[in-house]
Amino acid sequence: MLSGGPPSGAGGPDGSTVQGGPHAPETGSGPPTPLRDAREPGPPWHGRRVALGVCGGIAAYKSVQVARDLTLLGASVDVVLTEAARNFVAPLSFEGVTGRGPLLDIFAVGGAAMHILLGGGADCVCVAPATADFIARAASGRASDLLTTVLVATGAPVVVAPAMNDRMYAHPRTRRNLARLEEVPHYHRVGPGDGRLAAGEGSGPGRMAEPAEIVDAVGRALGAGGELAGRRVLVTGGGTREPVDAVRYLGNRSSGKMAAALARAAWLRGAAVTLVTGPTSLAAPPGVAAIRVETAREMRDAVLDIVEEMDVAVHAAAVADYRPRSPLSDKLKRQEAGPGFALDLVANPDIAAESGTRMRSGSVSVGFALETSNLVARAAGKLAAKGFDLVVANPAGRPDAGFEADTNRITILGRDMPPRELPLMSKFAAAWQILDAVEALLPERQEASRG
Repeated sequence: MLSGGPPSGAGGPDGSTVQGGPHAPETGSGPPTPLRDAREPGPPWHGRRVALGVCGGIAAYKSVQVARDLTLLGASVDVVLTEAARNFVAPLSFEGVTGRGPLLDIFAVGGAAMHILLGGGADCVCVAPATADFIARAASGRASDLLTTVLVATGAPVVVAPAMNDRMYAHPRTRRNLARLEEVPHYHRVGPGDGRLAAGEGSGPGRMAEPAEIVDAVGRALGAGGELAGRRVLVTGGGTREPVDAVRYLGNRSSGKMAAALARAAWLRGAAVTLVTGPTSLAAPPGVAAIRVETAREMRDAVLDIVEEMDVAVHAAAVADYRPRSPLSDKLKRQEAGPGFALDLVANPDIAAESGTRMRSGSVSVGFALETSNLVARAAGKLAAKGFDLVVANPAGRPDAGFEADTNRITILGRDMPPRELPLMSKFAAAWQILDAVEALLPERQEASRG
């Protein structure tokens, strides 16, 4: 079904608990966080065929970037330009970034069945920008040019990225046409955003979604056919900050990149994802509901509020084990503390262990073990002690893995499987491998719960 965007989206970069009530998810959308090279080939795009329709609007210049990124991610991209689109962007631009000549005319010599070949061969059709005129024609089932004919000839998912002036977007007929597209089960909408429009038009709703958002919307359309589709997934991430006084805190160097990669990968697989994250400079990936917290106790409360509803919980947060018993309300002055300063620390709650006792039957729980030595042995001990279904072990102290790095070296351990050590890869690629293991477990856990 065509949707008006994901359930909730990216939030701001601050580390505070969101407004609107305790543990309320952030809303809105933003570009995906830089968790990996945006051009790294891999699933769900690699080896798939995407038909990219480009209509005549000023936002067509962004579609060149969409075509480029999809190609570099491993997709074969066939670009279909409407006649109006050629007034805004040259066909050669698309050939340069895809290596494939764009298609222009339904009546081209030798292309009499091109709409059938494109529609039948595409794994996804994306239209960006989708103008008011195109939306009107698509809503009425017209087949008046190559692009609309491809839409009528395809059963593949269709991603539509509206782009137009804010007044055109607000027009009742445009809204009615978008509503009519909602009746088509395999249509999905990304955007539009609210921002600057064409020169002289000011700002408002109608701005085409950014290329990275469109690429991920295509990725979700391609990747949402597995066990995670329609499931509810919780990911915890980032570090926590335990206040010492009004300005100082105890914390660690967790960037939250691994958790954000996991949340994004789960959303691409079709899950409804909630990311509970400590302070980080990263925006949450589009489509992911983000709950921002600061301390371990705030994270515990946020997790326990929702964990009973989850099919999968992935505990990737680097939670502080201890906190100051009595943090100061004012800034501690050095001259007052003297040459030595001792903190009275108390243990923080074990969020993963406590939430594991509240998860419903048939769910899957994943823990992380960041270790400086005896990596596999200590991870195996954590797997047994905390009742996880899987534990992901990764080494601390390496420049290419662990805190703050864009890559990771992981070993996946399960209750009934030998440890599986993976080579160095991006955190997004590692997240995809972890979720492969989760999807393999889900049917077994569901069956066991029914038995």
